[in-house]
Amino acid sequence: MPNFCAAPNCTRKSTQSDLAFFRFPRDPERCKRWVENCRREDLENKTPDQLNKHYRLCSTHFEPTLICKRSPYRTVLKEDAVPTIFDLTSHLNNPQSRHRKRIKELTEEELIQLKKRTRDQLRLVEVVSEDPSETNTQSTTPEEVEMQQEEESMLVSQEERENREYLRSLFEILTVMGKQNIPLDGHGAEATDGVFTPDNFQALLEFRMNAGDEVLRKQFEMTAVNLEYCSKVEQKQLLDVCESCIREETLREVRDSRFFSIVTEEEIDIAGEEHFPVFVRFVDDSKNLKEEFLGFLPCNTVADGKTLAVQLHTAITEKWGLNMEYCRGQTYVSSSRMAAKMKVVAASLLEKYPQATYTPYAACALNTLLAKSVPVTGIAFVLEIMEQIAMFFSHLPQLQTELDNAISLCFQSNEEKATELKKIFRSQWVERHDTFEIMVELLETLITSLDEIANCTTVRWSSRIKSQANMLSTMMTEFESVISLVVLKNALSFTRAFGKNLQGQTSDVFFAASSLMAVLHSLNEVLENIEVYHEFWFEEATNLASGMGIQVKLPGRCCRNQKDNMKSKLAVEAYYKEELSLPIVEHIIQELKDIFSENHLKALKCLSLVPSVMGQLKFNTSEENHADMYKHDLPNPDTLSAELHCWRIKWKHRGKDVELPSTIYDALRLSDIKYFPNVFTLLKVLCILPIIKVEDNKYETGRKRLKAYLRDTPREQRSSSLALLNINYDSKHDLDLMVDTYTKLYSDKDQVQEIVL
Repeated sequence: MPNFCAAPNCTRKSTQSDLAFFRFPRDPERCKRWVENCRREDLENKTPDQLNKHYRLCSTHFEPTLICKRSPYRTVLKEDAVPTIFDLTSHLNNPQSRHRKRIKELTEEELIQLKKRTRDQLRLVEVVSEDPSETNTQSTTPEEVEMQQEEESMLVSQEERENREYLRSLFEILTVMGKQNIPLDGHGAEATDGVFTPDNFQALLEFRMNAGDEVLRKQFEMTAVNLEYCSKVEQKQLLDVCESCIREETLREVRDSRFFSIVTEEEIDIAGEEHFPVFVRFVDDSKNLKEEFLGFLPCNTVADGKTLAVQLHTAITEKWGLNMEYCRGQTYVSSSRMAAKMKVVAASLLEKYPQATYTPYAACALNTLLAKSVPVTGIAFVLEIMEQIAMFFSHLPQLQTELDNAISLCFQSNEEKATELKKIFRSQWVERHDTFEIMVELLETLITSLDEIANCTTVRWSSRIKSQANMLSTMMTEFESVISLVVLKNALSFTRAFGKNLQGQTSDVFFAASSLMAVLHSLNEVLENIEVYHEFWFEEATNLASGMGIQVKLPGRCCRNQKDNMKSKLAVEAYYKEELSLPIVEHIIQELKDIFSENHLKALKCLSLVPSVMGQLKFNTSEENHADMYKHDLPNPDTLSAELHCWRIKWKHRGKDVELPSTIYDALRLSDIKYFPNVFTLLKVLCILPIIKVEDNKYETGRKRLKAYLRDTPREQRSSSLALLNINYDSKHDLDLMVDTYTKLYSDKDQVQEIVL
């Protein structure tokens, strides 16, 4: 789309001038007058559509009264504007200038007509400007005034309708771009060779206009084409409205459901800034547990936990309009560097809202959450390496094949084991309960595979891949990495079965809560005998390192910080006991106590309301002793005891062919649950706790779609608003609601009408 001025003897370019450039009109009559005044004989045989698409005139060829600059972003022509200012003689001094723009010479008759037309226009201007008050007072009868007002009212009404249709078209294009994950900017707005290159938003609008959208065509036909179709400020306004309206559909369901829980995922990069993805859990009108994506919150990594808690609370209550008094659960999945801060966030909200129980997240392994929360530098380093290794081998199928070959070579005598490990490494193995056992078992295989890639002398691997493989191998062959993995594997082996049960069926979760004391007892025994346990762990790490030729030594930072006389006294084994094994075991014990608080355990004990759990307990349950924390949520708390008794009797004396519901969801969907309102409310509250897994995968699509969006979208092209549209693409998109919302927020007529493309 070359933006050179089409006028003869005019060499202005859109990228070299602050002047506005305008399209030729599509209206045949006006377009013909433009061509006639241009005196370009090579344009006479072109159609109005061709001229509109490929040719422009700069603003110097129009009378100033025909140009309206309504905002810094919009310069438009009056609807009947015709160019009249042209230089038709200077080419005589430079004949070469006529090669590109062939100027049609004026005949004597045409010259006379042109002069006459100019005199008539000047005379009309003089008559109008002589006494405007006299002209206005010649028709002042009441009937005419009333008719004029009615006409103006009809014009305003028509203008409003056209403006609504115009805004509707903009929102429709934005929602399509969001659903299809098309960035607004694309390859940039301008090139440096004198050609204006449209961004994706502008290109789609031009396509729609060319396809016959008369509303857009009417708005933009007389608009300067060398300006952005929509300024960044205006784009943000439109996107904010889109985001708000689509989110409101989810928020309306949450408010109708009353109770909800908050889930945040690990911080991610959105256009160079860290953000937390926020999800909300609730039970909808159809009694389905849903986990929906609400949006991103900016994450200031240098802020403390208290500040982050205030930011999260403000967003939930003020920006999204949810009442935290109805929040019954909270969980935060975060990286190692943010784990301690997010724990402060949870404690701050729990202090203000005691019923917002802090729990683990059913979608994440407990051992992974515990490892990420360990405040030891070496552990955070190892976890980051594991993530990088997982991403490295999953980046290309050829790299995954290389790892498969290394596994087959190392497990030649056990093909079944090799097949199992290959399958594990093709999945999300870093999110498994036994991820550290797998990592220790395959550490030598991984390092061997990385070394072969890094030292490959052929052109099979790029220099970037070989460099990355060498870096990962170097980091994993540090003894600190080896012993950190071994200590994590052994210390978290006491919580592996416990964490796995928490992700199991409802009965598994109930009985896991009862086994917590046994888990803590085992860990306390390890802590009391840490010297003995550490000796075994250190020996295992030493043997593993020796087999790979890794030197047993202190971390580099310790060697730099210690004086020579201190090095000789500091035994490596004693150092790792004090700096690694002891802090890890102590932290795991304390973290379990913090996560599984008294209220949390009470809530899990209430899972005995599920008939299958009740049956395993021989219907000898006492839920009323644990349900007191939710008594203010119940519709009839005074009748709770009697209702629970009837609930137990109902299932104890059921028919032989009646199966006991095994999950909360099965119990919620019972046809006669309406006769047990207190039980229904308790089950509904328990259901939304983040520790309870979502049974139906179709109601847990938010996290999967978020991962797909992050995988498919480069960091610099990510947009929080477009991400919400993409992740919630099956949500209701009410374009009329978006138009109404935009009109209310930006009610100034000029603001509403000046969004140009």
